[in-house]
Amino acid sequence: MNTRTQEHKNTVILGGGESGVGAALLAKKLGHQVFVSDKGSIAEKYKEELNKNAIPYEEGEHTLTKILEADEVIKSPGIPDKVPVIQAVVAKGIPVISEIEFASRHTDSTVIAITGSNGKTTTTKLTFHILESAGFDVAIGGNVGYSFARLVTEVKKAHYVLEISSFQLDNIQSFRPDIAMILNITPDHLDRYNYKLENYINSKFKIIENQSKKDLFLYNDNNENIINKLKNIKLAPKGVAISEQMIDGNFVVIGDSRFDMSKTQLRGKHNYMNALFAIHAAKALGAKDEAIQKGLETFVNVAHRMELVATIKDVEYINDSKATNVDSVFYALQAMTKPTIWIVGGQDKGNDYEPLFPFVKEKVKAIVCMGADNSKLLEVFGDFGKPMLEANSAKEAVEMSTKLARSGDTILLSPACASFDLFKNYEDRGNQFKDAVLKLV
Repeated sequence: MNTRTQEHKNTVILGGGESGVGAALLAKKLGHQVFVSDKGSIAEKYKEELNKNAIPYEEGEHTLTKILEADEVIKSPGIPDKVPVIQAVVAKGIPVISEIEFASRHTDSTVIAITGSNGKTTTTKLTFHILESAGFDVAIGGNVGYSFARLVTEVKKAHYVLEISSFQLDNIQSFRPDIAMILNITPDHLDRYNYKLENYINSKFKIIENQSKKDLFLYNDNNENIINKLKNIKLAPKGVAISEQMIDGNFVVIGDSRFDMSKTQLRGKHNYMNALFAIHAAKALGAKDEAIQKGLETFVNVAHRMELVATIKDVEYINDSKATNVDSVFYALQAMTKPTIWIVGGQDKGNDYEPLFPFVKEKVKAIVCMGADNSKLLEVFGDFGKPMLEANSAKEAVEMSTKLARSGDTILLSPACASFDLFKNYEDRGNQFKDAVLKLV
């Protein structure tokens, strides 16, 4: 990745979160005139940073006259292109770029960029952990942890492992990762893409649009949306297919190398696929098999994502609160190897639960509906002949599930729904579940 001279000196940043403040710090360091504008409120910790670095900002409004004086606008990923302030900037011919685009112009480090509808955070953290434990000079950021711009400004490393969302890719121009991954593509965020799946797929594929033949592109060979897209484009980078056929029982296999997943915290075929992506990237950068296996074994999975909370009286309690859509729950139930009591529910997002039916029939012994309104769940799953109970809190759900459980069972919180009916967010939901479980010990 080549460092580029930044000619724009008057830089306006829209959005005062981690992405926007990271971009502001980098722009300030480069000697730009910087202004941060956020139509909402800016968190106190970020205001303190902006004040400390003498970076002017506004919150609660966008002063258009000031914004339109910019040579270039850096847009935080949460801001859609269709909002009036962006439309006005574009109409005046001012370039609008993303924070990852801006940061990429000012580093020569190796970039591993990871996108996908599901599994991004786990794969990003696993790739980072394997490389770090193998002795690589590496940092993690992007859509998880610190922004890429902040890393380039404050944490200079030889390698950056970045989780990248479709929103971040929408406003790139020359961003070119040395290793790019597309883990999977399933319908998501379609409201940002005119409700067209094709637009969302195209956004994900922007991760490779600037790659050359010396770069590496890892993709899921079992994902229909990815394979269909690949039929219609000519790949510039070296493409490597990651396939479920590379999973052999509790082992994942790359060439002559076999890695034992039974010694890790990672469960289920979807996590074995995530591991294959991470392992392939690590091997491409020169990590040895022994170091990779050690990294796999010492990796602690992401909180609220298939997180084993405790085993009590031979009953496993798993917190998968981050599973806020049906696709995520599909992988969670697929991973279950023991009779499962499934805690599900919350704010339904128009879910179609039919993909879960085979797993519910085969693996679920009882269902605990945890939500303010469980009517849809009761209707959809009522004919399966499984015991169904309703809970109004995580504590109540855990108590009900525990009474239903027998030795050798698993209690799985994997809601398929948003959390805002009973909880602040999915973290709050997961933490309340964990607290209730640990009080049983």
